This record gives sequence, structure tokens and C-alpha cells, in this order.
Amino acid sequence: MSIDLSLDRIEKLLSHLPPYTRPTCHIAGTNGKGSVSALVSSILQASSYRVGRFNSPHLVSIYDCITIDDQPISPDVYARVRKEVEAADKEHGIRTSSFELLTSTALMAFEQAQVDVAVVEVGMGGRLDATNVILDSCILVSALTAVDLDHQAFLGTIVSEIAKEKAAIARRGKPFVLGEQKYREVVDVVREVIGDVGGVVLQGLIPTKRKWDPSYDRPVAPETVLLPSKLHQLPPQPVEVTIPAYTEALRALLPLQGNHQLANLGTALGIISALLTHSSKRPEYQGLHIPAKVTPETILAGIRRTRWPGRLSLHTISLPVQLPGNNDISTKTHDALILVDGAHNPASSATLSSFINGLVAPILSTTATSTRRAITLTYLLGLSHSPPKTPLQTLAPLLSIHPQSGVGIKIRIGLLRFTPPEGMPWVKSEKPSDLKQVVSSIFPDAELWASDDDDPPEGQLLNALNWAGEKDNGEQGRPQEGLIIVAGSLYLVADFYRLADNLT
Repeated sequence: MSIDLSLDRIEKLLSHLPPYTRPTCHIAGTNGKGSVSALVSSILQASSYRVGRFNSPHLVSIYDCITIDDQPISPDVYARVRKEVEAADKEHGIRTSSFELLTSTALMAFEQAQVDVAVVEVGMGGRLDATNVILDSCILVSALTAVDLDHQAFLGTIVSEIAKEKAAIARRGKPFVLGEQKYREVVDVVREVIGDVGGVVLQGLIPTKRKWDPSYDRPVAPETVLLPSKLHQLPPQPVEVTIPAYTEALRALLPLQGNHQLANLGTALGIISALLTHSSKRPEYQGLHIPAKVTPETILAGIRRTRWPGRLSLHTISLPVQLPGNNDISTKTHDALILVDGAHNPASSATLSSFINGLVAPILSTTATSTRRAITLTYLLGLSHSPPKTPLQTLAPLLSIHPQSGVGIKIRIGLLRFTPPEGMPWVKSEKPSDLKQVVSSIFPDAELWASDDDDPPEGQLLNALNWAGEKDNGEQGRPQEGLIIVAGSLYLVADFYRLADNLT
């Protein structure tokens, strides 16, 4: 099955279903739109709204892409609503795509639940994405996160073409929040598109980092130690931001990791600011009472409670992995730190690499003046086959950490396939043998492991983790500082969470 971008089929399908009327925040972008949707949803939920959220692709199961108040839709409700949608599709011979059926199911689920606000993430692009079927009358605000190269086969070969497609979710007379952009041409194109539509351009806000204040934020250990016994979760980022509706700057704790999340927070708060400043002017806001319910206190609480799994998420598991029913009491296990991230394009790979460098740099800087600290970084990588994007383009920025002279750092790289995602038969893995050639050209001195091309994808991550754990415990039984990074695709990250669920 190929991807066929069009609104004709889903428009016809929705014409045979109950009208969708929920007030909606619509978010497009290459990277960051999921994080922004999670932040906006969390803030609105903390402000006592019933919030529906639609993200794609799903992470672990099809149910987690449709949430109400941060809880995945129940299998029973999903099955019932999906059956209604599929019945209309079959009765009228529309032959909608799987993503169009999923989008319609999400919209109908939100309508039946009568959510106060829906936060909807664009699947791919914008202009012809199935989510762009939502009527102008439902849109509260649209937004665009960082635009970069991805899905060029469908959206265009240069960032300005991609930006034009994504900005086409803009609606006449409605606010459009433009998040921080890497490329000036993106800003120019987006402003032109919004101007042609008659939308209202609002710049995303600009949060800044601040020093940790123990009296305000709580005490925190300043040192990063890459040992499971010492580092269970990374502390939130202390930030400060000014929202035009309020006279004083807000001091928040942002649990999402990475410097790029400041830009995502700025886009999310730009959406919240648009809701605050436009709520008295449009009929679609009536009944929401936004200025009365969204307050500095609820914004801070919503930011602090935000969760977005699979993006710079830290976990601890025991290696070698022993599945329930197969425990061998004679096998000696040890805990390992796992960093999982769905980085799957050059921009997100560079972001992940920068984050890892940020974790490792303080440790490396101590080696010259104190006891030598040996570190092992083990990458477990699986990529989607997504031409014209090449594995080299994705992996080169990711594998940018190199051992320095006199520093005890070791790089190990495992290459594997991921389990095909449910309902997405067009998604294929790159062959591990092909990835091995690419990695060898980037990092010839790394210790490599690769699954066999013909091995079934199910279970490959389990084997890779056990390989990663073989030398992770250090010499003479002494724990060694290190990190295992699972990355390259959200579908590989999904395999990790499914495996972790089986261990609990």
C-alpha cells in the first residue's frame, strides 16, 4: 500500500458521519509537534478542560494515538467507533486509506466524548493531510513547529516547499503560531501562505533557561553520573518565560529533555497565549471561559506534568533481559541505563547527539583533574527505509561523538530491524547489513554487532540489548558508567516499550 495524499475521500466519508464540532488546536511541523501537543494538552487539562489528543503514528499500540485526558482510548470504545466509521466507508464505497480511517475514528471519538478541546497533530505535511479536513469553524488556533527535510518524496525536496505544504493548515481570521525556525526561507514562505489565506501570524514565545533555585524548585544533585544506581531520571529544566497576558514572567520546570524543547515550549505557550488573547473575539471560543480557567498556576502545573514517552526518555532495565517464565536464577544480571529517542531524520539525530554530548561532556571534563572515569556508549539503531532520505544522512549527525585522546570512552553500535507497525504495511526497515556499511564508513573503530538480514524482526531488540549488556558491567565486576541509546525510529522505540511492558 502506498501513501496517497488527498482530502477527497475523507471529506466524503465524514459527510456520512455525525458532524465534528469540537474546538480544535491544529499542529503541523517536521520535528516537535508531538511534544507541543503534549504540552498544550497537559496545560489545558490542568486548567480543568476535558482534552482529546490525536498523535500519529502510535507508539506502542493503535490505542495510544487517541487519548482523552491523557489516557489512551479503551479498546472497546475504539472498536465501536472504528466499526461505525468503517461501515460508512463500506456502505458508500469510498475506499479511504488506513490513516484516513484512523483520523476519522479519532474525530468521531472526540465528538462522542464531547471533549472541551481537541489537540490534533498533523500526520504528514498539512495541505493534503487527513487532519486538514477539520472545518474552519472548529479551529481555535493553528501552529507550526520546526520545519526541516523529511518525507521529501511527498512534500518537496527543499525546506521552502515543505514549509508551504505544512503552513497550508492556516485558516482565515484564525491565529497561526509560528514556532522557532532554523531556516529563514521557512519563515518567509509561511508568512506568505498565511497572508494569502488571511490568517493572523503570531510568533511563538521565547522561554529561556535559568539557574536552578533550590528554594523555589527543590534541592537537586548537580552531578550527572551515568550509573543506574545514581541516575534514575534526569531533573527537569528550569526555564523562565513571559506570556503577554500576564505582567510577571513565569518560572517553570520543564520535564522534557533537550535544548530543543525550549523552542517546543515556546510554540506551545504561543498557542496558549493565542487562546488567552483571542478568546473574546470568536464564537468558537464561547463557553470555554479561557481567561478564567487558564491561569499562571495551571500553566505551570501543566508544564510540570507533561509526559511524552520515547523522546529523550531515560529508563533502567536489567541485562541480560529475562522474559517472564524464562527466568534463569543462575544468570547474573545488572541494571543498565537506557536512553530511548525516536530520532529518525538528520535534524532530530543532531538534536539527540547534542543531548548525549551534554550528558557526557561534564564527565569527560573531570578526567584531567580527578580519577579516570571510563564511559561506554552503546547505540542500538534501526531505521525506516524512506528514500530519498538515506541512512547516511540520518546516522552521520547522530554518531558525532568520538573518543578523545586520553579519555576512557568506548563506542559500540548494534544494528537491527524493528517490528512492522500495526496497520502500516508500507513501513519497512533498512537492512542491518546496509546499515553496517554506512556505520563502518562513519565510525570505523566502533565495535559493531548486526542482526542477520533474514532474521524475523520480532525479538531483534531483545538480542541487541543482551549483546549490549555483555560488557556493560565493567572489569572485575565493577559497574562502569555507560549509556545504551535506542534510536533511529519511533517503531524501534515502540519495540523497547513493548519489551519493557513484558518485564513489569
